[in-house]
This record gives sequence, structure tokens and C-alpha cells, in this order.
Amino acid sequence: MDIDQARTFLAIAAHGSFLAAAERLHVTQSTVSARIRALESDLGARLFVRNRAGASLTPAGRRFLRHAKILVLTVEQARHDLGLPGRFRGTVRVGARIALWDGCLPRWVRWLRLKAPDVSLQCEIGFEDDLMRRMREGTLDVALMYTPTHAPELVVEQLFEEILVMVSTAPDVRWPGEDYIDVDWGPGFQAWQRENWPDLAPPPRTANIGWLAVQLMLGIGGESRGTCFLPQRMAEPLVAAGRLFQVAEAPAYAQPAYMVFPRQIDDDILPPALEGLRRLAQRCAGATHEAGERSDVAKNPPDVTRASPGASGKAGGFLRNLSGRG
Repeated sequence: MDIDQARTFLAIAAHGSFLAAAERLHVTQSTVSARIRALESDLGARLFVRNRAGASLTPAGRRFLRHAKILVLTVEQARHDLGLPGRFRGTVRVGARIALWDGCLPRWVRWLRLKAPDVSLQCEIGFEDDLMRRMREGTLDVALMYTPTHAPELVVEQLFEEILVMVSTAPDVRWPGEDYIDVDWGPGFQAWQRENWPDLAPPPRTANIGWLAVQLMLGIGGESRGTCFLPQRMAEPLVAAGRLFQVAEAPAYAQPAYMVFPRQIDDDILPPALEGLRRLAQRCAGATHEAGERSDVAKNPPDVTRASPGASGKAGGFLRNLSGRG
């Protein structure tokens, strides 16, 4: 088995046909077929069923899918590490939700580049399921997210709390209405939302990330209206610019943000990077507090509901409060 065979397998699985995979890989269809025949021979199993509609995975092909992804990622990471100039002694691979990259993590990247200029960084955006899978596979060194899952070989550590506040394009909104955009902030938030607004009908618009809700509300490409929950640190500059209004009467929700990293660390590169993230967490938490003091509702702050450690049903007993760190 070689890496080109694995890449070809993944291309067919993604695009659904040998022809599409050939176009994607810039090779002939006969080359694609030859690679898959060789791969199937090596594995001793048939991986695809070909028909008029294209190609679909067999049960064996579905089982091999995860292994092929790990193989390609491992080889790419090895090539990256070996190709680094001699002044670099290693790489930290970090993945996070896009909301945590917005404003917070770039500060950590700058800090690490200054403190450890001989360490390279591989930065990625992802969702919880993919980030946790990558952590279990060992293709990420650290991941930041809102709803981590349990894994015995991983540590889940609470970094700080995001205060989710309701914002709207209209100044007179008091509760979720016809233009409400339901952002998926996790099961704990969804349960809290149902408790506060039990009669809320399924919103006509949903978004899986806050950034997308902002685009929908601000009508990129045309006029629009909307209301949604955003982290206060994200909402504050939009409110200050008069583009959004914070709904003063709406309650707020404290969403924990977590850091996930291996329980067993075999090098001296990752621990200082983790400590930098803990220091960053204090700054992010402070920025959230300062944003609340500067906001229009500072005189009448919203009631804040905090997620319990087991609210998501996922974080288990790995939580660790960093509020007392120096």
C-alpha cells in the first residue's frame, strides 16, 4: 500500500466516481482503476461497488475509510515536520471552533511565536466530533471547543466561560421572534433555550456557527433582519459600531470553553503551549468582563445562567476551573 493509493481511495469516496476522482487528482481513469485494484489486492477486500451512478463503498470500504484518512494525515504531517528548516525543533497542531479563533486564539499564536520561535504551528478550524476524533487519532496536539466528549487517554480542562448574549438588528426586540436565528451552541444551551422560551416555534433560520448567523443578520449581499445569541466578546464591537443591538431584557448564558490535550505528553514542546493557553484564557475572560462593563446593558446586566459541569452530558469529571491561576 502506498500513499497515492490511499489518496485515490479517499477521492473516490468523496466524489462518488472513478472519473471524478481522476479529474480531481489530475490522472487518467485507468490510473485510478489500477491503484484501487492494487489496494484491494493488498487489503484482500473489495472496497467499491461500481454501477451506472458511479461508485459506492462496500462495508469493507467503509471500515477502511477512517484508516485511509489517518494514513494520509500521518504522512502529510511527517513530510511537513521533516521539511521544516533546521531552526525548528517541532510542531504544535491546534484545532478549534471558529468562534474561539475569533479574537482569542490569534493572540496565543502571536505569543507562542515570540516565546518559542523554534516551534512551528499547524492551525485548523473544526467542530467537536471531528476535533475529538483527531485528538483520539493523535493527529492534533490540542483542541479547543465547547462540548468535548470523554476519552480516557485525553484530559479535558475548562479554560473560561463565554457569556452568550442576545443581539438583534433592531433596537426594540425583547425576545426571540419571527426573525430569530437559532445558533447551535450545544445541547446545554438548547435545553436552556427551551426552558426560557417553551413556546418558541422552530426558527425559520438556523446556523451551526455564530459567524454565519452574523452574516445572515447583517444581510451580506442584501438587507436583512435577525436576532441570535453570540459570545459577548464577539458582539461588543458590532454593538459599539451600531450594527447590532444587545437585547437588554434577555437573559444570558455562560458557555464553558474547554481545552483538550493528551494525558501522556512525550515532549517538552506542548506543556509551555498549554500554559500559554491558560494565560490566554484569563485574558479572554477579562475581555468578556470588560465588554460587559462597556455595553449598553451594563447598568442592568442580564441574568446569567451557568452550565453545570454535566450539562452537556459529555465533559464528565475532567473539568478544571482555572479562575485562580496566576
